[in-house]
Amino acid sequence: MGIFRTKSVEDAIASTDEPGQRLKKTLGAWDLTVFGVGVIIGTGIFVLTGEAAGTRAGPAVSLSFVVSGIVCALAALCYAEFASTVPVAGSAYTFSYASLGEVVAWIIGWDLVLELALGAATVAVGWSGYAADLLDQTLGLDVPGWLYSDSPGPTQPNLIAAAVILALTAVLCVGSKTSARFNAVVVCVKLAVVAVVIVAGLFFVKTSNWSPFVPPTGSAGASAAPVAPSLWADLGVPLGTFGIGGVFTASALVFFAFIGFDIVATAAEETKNPQRDVPRGIFGSLAICTVLYVLVSLVITGMVRYDRISVEAPLANAFRDVGADLVATLISVGTVAGLLTVMMILMLGQNRVLFAMARDRLIPAWFSQVSPRRGVPVRTTVVTGVVVAVVAALTPISDLAEMVNIGTLFAFVLVSIGVIVLRRTRPDLPRAFRMPGVPVLPVVSAVAAVVLMGFLPGISWVRLGIWMVLGLLVYAAYGYRHSRLARA
Repeated sequence: MGIFRTKSVEDAIASTDEPGQRLKKTLGAWDLTVFGVGVIIGTGIFVLTGEAAGTRAGPAVSLSFVVSGIVCALAALCYAEFASTVPVAGSAYTFSYASLGEVVAWIIGWDLVLELALGAATVAVGWSGYAADLLDQTLGLDVPGWLYSDSPGPTQPNLIAAAVILALTAVLCVGSKTSARFNAVVVCVKLAVVAVVIVAGLFFVKTSNWSPFVPPTGSAGASAAPVAPSLWADLGVPLGTFGIGGVFTASALVFFAFIGFDIVATAAEETKNPQRDVPRGIFGSLAICTVLYVLVSLVITGMVRYDRISVEAPLANAFRDVGADLVATLISVGTVAGLLTVMMILMLGQNRVLFAMARDRLIPAWFSQVSPRRGVPVRTTVVTGVVVAVVAALTPISDLAEMVNIGTLFAFVLVSIGVIVLRRTRPDLPRAFRMPGVPVLPVVSAVAAVVLMGFLPGISWVRLGIWMVLGLLVYAAYGYRHSRLARA
């Protein structure tokens, strides 16, 4: 069997009932949909929309959201089939273990750890920018440089970002149901903010700001800083900023906005009826957020011309530019509150992946212990919280977002392939949800993810390669010999 040994679906489900490693089943379809909306509506719309419109696509950023949404919808079909078939914590990691083998599962688990940890850190850095802006605009407080930096590094850390991560780690340690209730309240606030942006913004839209809707290639953007060329550009494909190439380049950036529907799959083991509720949570959250993203991006680029849009706080500053300061303040308050759930759910997904890997003994079993009273893996939650806090304090947001995107798209490729493999190797498994068009649609899903990966900078591929090599070394040194399947 070697490195491609697989863990049967029956064994994966049976492992969820082991003493000391049981997660409480407290979530329903509504909880999962709210989780999905809570994590999807976040930095992608509140922060990255400005960078995508101002430096890459202009008003056509709305098309970029559509492109990313289509890629995610294809992957969502794959996730829904897997999650309804293998309702176990770990999402793509667990799915790959049952279909593609241990080493592939390790690679995707290692990849997900990077994706979710950096995702939470990215949101924390974006959140700190909005918090600093809110304090300045409402109270006139200038946050001191030793506490906050919009370009964090070892000599000037972003301690606000680190502090909010640690506070949310404490919330996660209380239990999944409490986290779900907190998330539901904040999601209501967040949706109210999005509604204000759409409704109030319509009164300030100037259709002239949408012309040209797709700015010509090479147009001057909102930032003088050069945009790193994509991998396709490095390979000689003439796709730069703006123009049609800019739409796809922006898609690769705002793809970060859709990260979250796969988090729903990580909570399958804590769901009362996962076969029914997980697909509903995935598709419900993805559909709601795609519509809202397109509407918000059209309103914001209609209010402010793309070459004058704020890269740091696009929504709030768009309303300040038209004199609606009260609305801008409400947006900042809602954004500061709303981004809290994004960070929390990303960290929830990350520690559930690590929990699943530890339960399979690919990493030390110490990480798989569940608190008898709270029903959550407190050890894993605390360790991941501290690591994410350190990363958020020291890393710039642009580097983080690109790494998260390439890691997520890579996971999509493997999950898409896994659906085809499991259909062939285990056609007998009961599937509450079956992806249509197999094997054609899973192949299209994998190809679409690879194409979108090509619009990210080449350095992102290099960083991903380094992370994967490091992960394989860890697997060779520990996981290969200590895994449950190896000892069996």
